[in-house]
Amino acid sequence: MSSTRSPHLRFGLIFAALAFILDQITKWVVTVPLSLEPKGMIELTRFFNLTWAENCGISLSMFASCTDTTRWTLVAVTGIVAAAVAIWMTREQAKGDVIALALILGGALGNIVDRVRYGYVVDFADLHFGAFRPFMIFNVADACITIGVLLLVARALLLGEKAASTDGSPSTD
Repeated sequence: MSSTRSPHLRFGLIFAALAFILDQITKWVVTVPLSLEPKGMIELTRFFNLTWAENCGISLSMFASCTDTTRWTLVAVTGIVAAAVAIWMTREQAKGDVIALALILGGALGNIVDRVRYGYVVDFADLHFGAFRPFMIFNVADACITIGVLLLVARALLLGEKAASTDGSPSTD
């Protein structure tokens, strides 16, 4: 990773802002106009519902505890991760990695806002096939974080050796 400023930083920050805004708009829609919380669930299709869930834990509701200590610890930890991702994004030269980092940053900020505002993260997207649920109930921020991480991993696995061979560095077989 180079210490020079990323040529894609502005694009990445705009992309992160769009991910954050999309997350917050969808959460506003399910909480205000649709009033999902008192309804509990709105069936949209046979495989996708809007289902109200308050996530006090981390991904997949792990370490779920709706205490102030947990709330503010998760705000702090997520804030540190977001700051690290933002710093990485300022130095990242590859546009694809900047996009992935922007998704992670926008998603992390969206979930931080929820924790500060409500004490939990608003989740609502419920993808299922009959009783089979391949994912926990999630939100746009969670999807952005997951897609961003998967893009980073895929790019590292698929392009890692190619990048090493093109920059003159020895391959790390």
